[in-house]
Amino acid sequence: MSKEKLQTVVLSITILIVGFIVAEILTHTTTTTSKNLTEYEMLMGKNEPQAHVPSPTEVLSLAFEELSHPFYDNGPNDKGIGTQLFYSIFRVMAGYLLAVIIAIPFGFLIGMSPVFYHALQPYIQVLKPISPLAWMPLALFVIKDSILSSVFVIFICSIWPILINTAFGVMSVKKDWLNVSKTLEMGTFETAFKVILPAALPTIFTGLRISMGISWLVIVAAEMLVGGTGIGYYVWNEWNNLDLTSVVFSILMIGIVGMGLDVLISQSSKYFMYQE
Repeated sequence: MSKEKLQTVVLSITILIVGFIVAEILTHTTTTTSKNLTEYEMLMGKNEPQAHVPSPTEVLSLAFEELSHPFYDNGPNDKGIGTQLFYSIFRVMAGYLLAVIIAIPFGFLIGMSPVFYHALQPYIQVLKPISPLAWMPLALFVIKDSILSSVFVIFICSIWPILINTAFGVMSVKKDWLNVSKTLEMGTFETAFKVILPAALPTIFTGLRISMGISWLVIVAAEMLVGGTGIGYYVWNEWNNLDLTSVVFSILMIGIVGMGLDVLISQSSKYFMYQE
């Protein structure tokens, strides 16, 4: 391990330890025992556990308990964190892959035709900034199915970065490379797959990474609205139960899974670009 990498690891671990200690101090609460309460205060429920910002040790304790059996299913409102994440990942991948299938070919078409690009640009700019929460009521009304509605919202919100980055990557291919393909009398499809696609891959994968991040953000908000299953519903349900420890734990799991999905696409990009 190089000196720079060693320093990076040491600094990262130091930040984690310091952050853990500071959070533990800031969230430390003193528990009032029933011996210190009057009969009236006990009747008013003062001896019951009160909601508070959980400490790191409380979150770690819950994480150990939850991750020891993550896939249990005891009914509609009692599912393990692994089961909830499975539902969320399935919905994200369904909407995301649908966006990929449509956006990449369509982005190629837009990028290779300046007239088509400028004609569609106003519509893309209008639809792109619309919030996923604005699409959800319309999707529920038209589709009348919560699962398909959440998949549609993932699709409609993740398609734009892929579409725009694909079109930009295709339009940014050097003209000299295209002229060489013409000199070699390469056909349209051969030029697209052997010249344009390899040159545009870095930009395309940038769009894929951005869209995956948006998809994972959107699914949490969508599941909070539609309910039933998923990590978004899990967060909302635990918050309604005033179980902030579970809320913090689920937030950490959202971040970890989101990071994993981003790393997966990042590593895939290196593989495909290396293959090319």
